[in-house]
Amino acid sequence: MLKLRIPPPIYMLMMAGLMWLLSHFLPIAQIVTAPWNQFGFLMMFIALFTDGVSLIQFFRVHTSINPLHPEKANTLVVTGMYRLTRNPMYLGLLLLLIGWAMVLGSASSFIVLPLFVVILTVQQIIPEEEVLEQKFGQQYRDYKQSVRRWL
Repeated sequence: MLKLRIPPPIYMLMMAGLMWLLSHFLPIAQIVTAPWNQFGFLMMFIALFTDGVSLIQFFRVHTSINPLHPEKANTLVVTGMYRLTRNPMYLGLLLLLIGWAMVLGSASSFIVLPLFVVILTVQQIIPEEEVLEQKFGQQYRDYKQSVRRWL
């Protein structure tokens, strides 16, 4: 199994490449045209901001940011962006892909977005949640009950 073996940014880059390929070689329809597709860059900026703020929260509490080894986390981060979503860094990756899809503009690019969500949920988030639940117990279960996985 590939669970917790491929860093989430690699999944994002693979999906971005697939989006480009589909957009250029199997375009369904151009649904976001110029100049409106430029709003994709704004979405990408929002995504990078989301990821940056989330990373800073990890650095502030001196806990591991390595998604391949969630067992190394020594603190459960539940404030800031983590009050809105349990996975703001992964949400940031999804927002990057949404921005990229907007820039490309083709409907075929947008088809990849649900695939990314499913792959990341199955390969990264669920295994990560299992580790965090073992490590933090009831504190993590309470957090899971009060904050959604994505949004």
